[in-house]
Amino acid sequence: MHGQSPKESRVLHRSAVAPPAAVGGHGIRLVLEDGREVIDGSGGAAVACLGHGNARIAAAIGAQAAKMAYAHTGFFSSEPAEALADAILGEQPGGLSHAYFCSSGSEAMEAALKLARQYFVEIGQPHRTKVIARRQSYHGNTLGALAAGGNMMRRALYTPILSPAFSHVSPCFAYRFKEDGETDEQYLDRLIDELEAEFQRLGPEHVIAFCAEPVVGATTGCVAALPGYFERVRAVCDRHGALLILDEVMCGMGRTGTMHAWEQEGVTPDIQLVAKGLGAGYAPIGGILIAERVVRGIRAGSGAFMHGHTYQAHPVACAAALEVQRIIREDGLLSNVRAMGAVLEDALTERFGNHAHVGDIRGRGLFWAIELVAERDGKTVFDPTLAMNDRVKKESLARGLAVYPMGGTIDGKRGDHVIVAPPYISTAEDIMEIVDRLGSAVDAALLSIRS
Repeated sequence: MHGQSPKESRVLHRSAVAPPAAVGGHGIRLVLEDGREVIDGSGGAAVACLGHGNARIAAAIGAQAAKMAYAHTGFFSSEPAEALADAILGEQPGGLSHAYFCSSGSEAMEAALKLARQYFVEIGQPHRTKVIARRQSYHGNTLGALAAGGNMMRRALYTPILSPAFSHVSPCFAYRFKEDGETDEQYLDRLIDELEAEFQRLGPEHVIAFCAEPVVGATTGCVAALPGYFERVRAVCDRHGALLILDEVMCGMGRTGTMHAWEQEGVTPDIQLVAKGLGAGYAPIGGILIAERVVRGIRAGSGAFMHGHTYQAHPVACAAALEVQRIIREDGLLSNVRAMGAVLEDALTERFGNHAHVGDIRGRGLFWAIELVAERDGKTVFDPTLAMNDRVKKESLARGLAVYPMGGTIDGKRGDHVIVAPPYISTAEDIMEIVDRLGSAVDAALLSIRS
């Protein structure tokens, strides 16, 4: 009706202003309610790895829903859950033998922490109660996962109610924290010495696990560790009998060019988290992949994992994820991730390599980021009140591109980066268009702070 104010949304959104509604999608593009199309240049939060509107996955979801939508895992297993576990773990990669499926990455971290604790109780080490993780990491948004993570911006409001069982050491983030004149080896020595000191401070016999993302995602923007870092971390854990938990919610399931990001690190985890690329956004699903020795420890004790969710191993979600994994394999998409990852690296380097306000370009596979700086030589950050990351987000959307900018790169307050994580189905032409639009958006955001 003429003069009528817009209807207020009854959804509690992430921001104070309701965002535009996406109503459809095809390939790497989303369609908005006003008819505009937006290139999904980051797959949301590196989720939509097969793009949108995939008929095979939609058919698999519909077929399973029509056949059997739900069966409680306290009473039953299901064909899709068993088939999905077989598809991922049939060859026991890295000694991982069993899966536990849930509905999100945060739930996966909760499950990993509970399983790790129970494992030590079962094998007669109940005194292990501490977990070490890294600052400027992210392991989920539920209270346990948030306590494990080191994302200072997300933790701040809830710090008084977070568990003291978790402590944090420095990340392996050479661009920001390797000292002038320090070699890579000296930097690694310093990080490993700090980790060893934290084990000693807590008492090595009290430590359950060390948790880390092989390639840090949203918090710092696609930061991979220096070569040899995770091998040395693994050695520290092994020396003190602690588990290694690798969080691959964002960087795993093909995102960095191998099915598991740890394949590029020379180590294997005791527990691995997966989520985003597992179901490609077609259904909410996450999970943990568990080493055989951990499973044996549980089975030799009480025999059962003391944890569960109503929607654990949901048949429709598992059916969706199973079809996603089949498509990735049948269409050779890991090869495309590697090939298009090289194209993306080259395109970002060509566009931003000499940019006065881009200090670092980093990533692997189809998981890349640029770090924005006010002054390149000194790596000087923009004033956080300028919200450069949000400006880039808005300018990108105005140009029909959705990427994943974030602030607080360095310490939860300072620093801005932009993640580019296109779907695995992307072509070279898609990559070039994404980088071209991003370049225009960054320059427009810079102009906006000068005017």
